[in-house]
Order: sequence, then C-alpha cells, then structure tokens
Amino acid sequence: PSGSGSTSTSLPLLHRLRLVPLLDASHSLPFDPVVRDVRESPASSSSSSLDVFALKIGRFTDKQSGADGTPRGGALNSTKVAFKSKVVSRCHAEVWAQEGGKFFVKDTKSSSGTFLNHIRLSPPSVESKPFAIKDGDVIQLGVDYQGGTEEIYRCVKMKVELGRGWQSGANTFNTNALKQLNALRGDESSSVEAGSGKEKVKRVKANVTDCVICLFSVSICQSLFIAPCSHVFHYKCIRPLLSLHHPGFSCPVCRSFADLEADVE
Repeated sequence: PSGSGSTSTSLPLLHRLRLVPLLDASHSLPFDPVVRDVRESPASSSSSSLDVFALKIGRFTDKQSGADGTPRGGALNSTKVAFKSKVVSRCHAEVWAQEGGKFFVKDTKSSSGTFLNHIRLSPPSVESKPFAIKDGDVIQLGVDYQGGTEEIYRCVKMKVELGRGWQSGANTFNTNALKQLNALRGDESSSVEAGSGKEKVKRVKANVTDCVICLFSVSICQSLFIAPCSHVFHYKCIRPLLSLHHPGFSCPVCRSFADLEADVE
C-alpha cells in the first residue's frame, strides 16, 4: 500500500493520494497541492456503496471557501476536493482506491469532460466506466472557456502522485543533503600556528539551524535559498528581497553583494 494502514483489521486501509498542478501547462487553473488519505474500498463493494469511499471532485462553492474567499484545502480525511473554475461541474469526477492501493477515476456526468492522459473518458453528461490511474498520470477537468484568459474559466490540469509518502519525510537523500549544507557553511575545526609555538585555534562556523528572517529552523523538506556567500534562508522568507533588486542581491546577514544572473562559467 502507498499510504499508512490501520492497525485493526476491521478498519479499511488508507492510501495517500496527492494531486499537484501540472506546471508545464500554460493555461490551467493554479491551485495548492491536494493531499488526501483515501480509504480502501472492499473488493465486493457495489457502485452504490462506493460513494462512502470515493473522493468526490467538483466545483468550488462559497460554503467551501475560507475567510479570504479562497477554497479550503480540506483535511486529509475529507472526501471532497473543490476547484474554483467555471468549467468544472459541481459533481465532476470521483477517485477511489481498491485492494492493494490501486486507484481508479471516473467521470460523473460532467458537461465539460474528464481527461486521463489527454483522452476523454466519456461524452458530455454521460457517466464513464472506471479507469485505472497510476503515479505520474495527468488528469484534466474540463476545457478552457473564452481562451482561458481569466483563471475562473481555466481547466484544471493536475498530476497524480501515488506512493510518494517517503518524499515528505526524512530519507537518505535529504538527510545527506542537509549534512552537505552544514559542511558548506563550515561545520569543522582547524588548527593554525601562532608565534613560535603551535597553538591550536578552534574555528567553528555556525550550523545551518535557523533562518535569520523568520527565526524558524531550517530542516528537511523545506525550500531553501543558498546565497553566493553561503548563507541559507527559507526561500519563502527571502523571496521578497530577491524580487526587490533582481538580479542584484545584498545578503541581509553579511551585506555582501552578488549578481544572481552572473555567468556560471
């Protein structure tokens, strides 16, 4: 299974599903990644009982919005995913998991269509048969209306990520990367000769522990910016400063200046 399972045999297993925006699509609705733990439906489930386990995908409504008017991401155990797009039907599609973590998708009589890897699943207003989906597949909800010039008239293109739970936690790759980052900052000691005798001088630079802007720790699975002077920041924290004088950059720690567009050669 791609997700975490229940310790009790009486409860169905959970499988982690992540839907991320397809970044190589020039005209598609931007959205925050959607993460859901989908309950595994029993092999004997009928189409009517499948509604209990299926993840329902549809259009954004005011009741599903936050105080700022943006759609709520929803809890991990939520069975609904909503997008603020006019080309997405209120009940557009369903996704569910079966035994062994096998995922399926079907169109639920949407007017603008559900596409799996650029192939439409059914005609308008006709429910499709189930189609198996795997890691890396592309799902599209609807088609652009009025050329997709406004976000609310854009289709939703997203990539399916399955079995990637290991990426969200500590693993061999990212722990080694953090060690290399510490080494880059000079987490080491050295000795030098002073005067006529040999005097050991311990030189230890600061570890990569905190972002000096937000004062929160720098840890695994965070987006970081390493300045040419080797100071490290959360990318989210340093981004406004990067945009202010781009391509010029003045480090807020050591005030050294760098040209971010300088030739790498």
